[in-house]
Amino acid sequence: MPDFIHLLPDSVANQIAAGEVIQRPSSVVKELVENAVDAGARHIDLLVVEAGRTSIMVVDDGKGMSETDARLAFERHATSKIREASDLFSLRTMGFRGEALPSIAAVSQVTLKTHAQDLDLGTCLTIEGGKVLSQEIDACPVGSSFLVQNIFFNVPARRKFLKSNQTELSNIIQEYERIVLVNPDIQFTFHSNGQLQNTYVPGTLRQRVTQVAGRRLGDGLLDVEVDTSLCRIRGFVGRPDMARRRGVPQYFFVNGRYMRHPYFQKAVQQAFDNLIPATEQVPYFLYFHVDPSTIDVNIHPTKTEIKFENEQAIWQIVLAAVKEALGKFNAVPTIEFDAEAETDGIPVFSGKPSFERSAPAPRVDVSYNPFAVGTPSQRPSSASYWQSLYTEPAPEATLFPEPAATEPERSHTHLQYRGQYILTETSKGLMVVDQRRAHVRVLYDRYLRQVKERRGVSQQLLFPEMLQFSPSDASLVREIQDDLSAFGFDITSLGGTSFSLQGVPADLHCQDMQLLFSDLIASLREEGSRLDEELSHRLALTMARSAAIVAGQVLRQEEMEHLLVELFESDNPNLTPDGRLVSTVIAGEDIDKMF
Repeated sequence: MPDFIHLLPDSVANQIAAGEVIQRPSSVVKELVENAVDAGARHIDLLVVEAGRTSIMVVDDGKGMSETDARLAFERHATSKIREASDLFSLRTMGFRGEALPSIAAVSQVTLKTHAQDLDLGTCLTIEGGKVLSQEIDACPVGSSFLVQNIFFNVPARRKFLKSNQTELSNIIQEYERIVLVNPDIQFTFHSNGQLQNTYVPGTLRQRVTQVAGRRLGDGLLDVEVDTSLCRIRGFVGRPDMARRRGVPQYFFVNGRYMRHPYFQKAVQQAFDNLIPATEQVPYFLYFHVDPSTIDVNIHPTKTEIKFENEQAIWQIVLAAVKEALGKFNAVPTIEFDAEAETDGIPVFSGKPSFERSAPAPRVDVSYNPFAVGTPSQRPSSASYWQSLYTEPAPEATLFPEPAATEPERSHTHLQYRGQYILTETSKGLMVVDQRRAHVRVLYDRYLRQVKERRGVSQQLLFPEMLQFSPSDASLVREIQDDLSAFGFDITSLGGTSFSLQGVPADLHCQDMQLLFSDLIASLREEGSRLDEELSHRLALTMARSAAIVAGQVLRQEEMEHLLVELFESDNPNLTPDGRLVSTVIAGEDIDKMF
């Protein structure tokens, strides 16, 4: 029987191994910037072209490498971070496996220029598809410069499955910000397609968080500080009024490394019980400092999943620390039961009042016409003339549009239940309509028609509103600026992360524009798509949700009628754009059975 097991060539094995470490351009950014941090750099520049598809360049002023080290760094499992297995339990560097550089070199074209501090000259190394093409002496500055071009050029299947440039750029910024947040003493600059996107100057931890998250969010964060024998936790957590359903920044770091930890996230969420709705979340930036021997970071190639030895005890510490921060800054309302002396000024009703008060009676002059000219004696003395102008509309005018043919036969008298549901009689029974969802459906169709016809009308604001975003959000707003104009938004970039909102859609009634844009950005990030049709859908849905009537709003008969008429003119009146039920009918037979 012939042997059928054989060893894979090094080139194939390297490409397979690279698939675990290098999943997209953001993985290259993460590995190269982390290496720059480990090299002791004080200034790190990141430059990407076409969201990393064409090139990614990371320049640092770290300690650099010698000619031998530069060549050896691209060999698999070659590292300067550890020497033996026990070192895995005392890690104080970001990388340690020795897999990142050979994985990057296996699927791209790499040019490395590096200069060690104690050498006169540096070296330039060129690698393509894992093969060294050249190595020469180079008069480069102290530090290292990695240029990665044409990622996945030799793995076309992987390159084909990359997302749009906006999605890949968002992933790059996300990985970049995670490193920026945990190194406030390092200066970072980021360029995309030759344009400077942002610069993070060294400062305090709060200053760095404010630079990344935006001043509006950073100024409202509460300090968290606790020091125990198990761990030290410091950072910031948002106030209850900063809670949102989605799109809030939430970061955990341990020993300078970003991590995902749903268990600790539940501790933060539990600290806000009865302060915020269960469906909402608060922003937080929490930094853990623990003994490296009590955690295991060697679980996943991305090193974002970390196992804690004292997980339950640290969970209690997180919960107590966040509650202490809320109480210290009076975020949790308290009741003082011993303040009996302070209630003397409050009048107490006891029995029948000693005197009666009557409400003032209004006086109305029904014959007054503010538009009449001449002396008062010339004004009409009868109210019928004035009221007749409004009680009899012109024959050609219609107050409401005609119902669509698909509208069920129903009564024009409606009832409102709990300020949330509209009850109306139909030929099949009793129809119950969720008024907010119905309004979302109506507004969504209206906004979508406007953007398709490119006829969004902008209403200029009396005073332009300043909007502040995080660098990643600002990049996305610039990307969709033309689409926003089609809806009627007049928004101008002021440079950096600031924008000036000078006009809004004419029929958009939204008090908090910053919140509207935050919801829109969060929705677009969840979808991860930049198709024009999908973007229009997300924009229209977000605007409709922001402008729709809220549950509990009392409607008049004509308002309920108008809403129902417009609802049944929709192509899909039974469901909201995101698939939620708008109305249901309780059959007459079912009602009879109840009695």
